[in-house]
Amino acid sequence: MELKKGRPTDTSGREDREFRVYDCLDSLKIEYLRVDHGVAKTMEDCRAIDAVLGAEMCKNLFLCNRQKTQFYLLIMPADKPFKTKELSSQIGSARLSFADSDKMLEYLDINPGAVSALGLMNDSDNCVSFLVDEDLLKNEYIGCHPCVNTSSLRLKTDDLMKVFLQHTKHSATVVRLIGE
Repeated sequence: MELKKGRPTDTSGREDREFRVYDCLDSLKIEYLRVDHGVAKTMEDCRAIDAVLGAEMCKNLFLCNRQKTQFYLLIMPADKPFKTKELSSQIGSARLSFADSDKMLEYLDINPGAVSALGLMNDSDNCVSFLVDEDLLKNEYIGCHPCVNTSSLRLKTDDLMKVFLQHTKHSATVVRLIGE
């Protein structure tokens, strides 16, 4: 794995959704570093990607309420355990579960394993609420997928939270997850 600046020059074998992410980031003048890799299947794979990126890849969870009428994208530190009860009380949802992959594809244009805050650029109707664990905001950089799970990006947390979210017309709800 090698850290590279900007988009790949060779488009062969890559999905259009990945290049839409690069187009969006470039148009917003958000700088990013990229590492291409195989599908990360283990925590060791993820740690190796983190080491090359110089940023921790965050855990991304696509969730919904019991009625499947409200959808949430939660990003949190990868090593922090997730407890639905802890989050439910903070966002006023009686019960949360993992949302269906068809809704993930419909709203974020992402397949399972590639979930990322960058998918919010595809949610023009704001069907997905964005939740971020407060601990991620302490980091200068954030690691995320460009809507595919064979590349990872490092970008400034401020660029994601201020420039990118404003562009997508999403706001972030900051949550505090203890995970104990």
